[in-house]
Amino acid sequence: MLLMYSALLILHSWLRWVVVFGGISALGGAVGGLTTRRGWQPVDTLRGLIFTIALDVQFLVGLALYSGLSPATRAAFGDMGAAMRDPVLRFYAVEHAVVMLGALVLVHIGRVRIKKAADGPARHKTAVIFFGLGLLLVLLSIPWPGMSVGRPWLRGF
Repeated sequence: MLLMYSALLILHSWLRWVVVFGGISALGGAVGGLTTRRGWQPVDTLRGLIFTIALDVQFLVGLALYSGLSPATRAAFGDMGAAMRDPVLRFYAVEHAVVMLGALVLVHIGRVRIKKAADGPARHKTAVIFFGLGLLLVLLSIPWPGMSVGRPWLRGF
């Protein structure tokens, strides 16, 4: 169990960068398309798809950690009252999971609304809003080094 936890935690740490760079790429492409008023292109769809898939995989790995492999969530679920008074346990048991779920929902809603948008500029605007908000939530909820709940930039080194 410890080996699986360690492997998934390393994977979760590394996938964070795929999500962040995928989100930056999707958002950057959408901002560029919106400012130049260019049509929606297959590369725009690909950027959004990469961001969405990366976030989905990251969420599934996080869910595996959350559902019992992580000592932090096991401790929190053992005594939720105490966990709510402990900023680190509260972050991993509640805040991180809820905010990341919100990011996942926003990105998926954005992908659906992009497909339904009338034209290129409308698609780009929708992507800017939903991918931007999703990426913002991701960035706000990552346990960056230096935070009280911080984790290393890259695990496994």
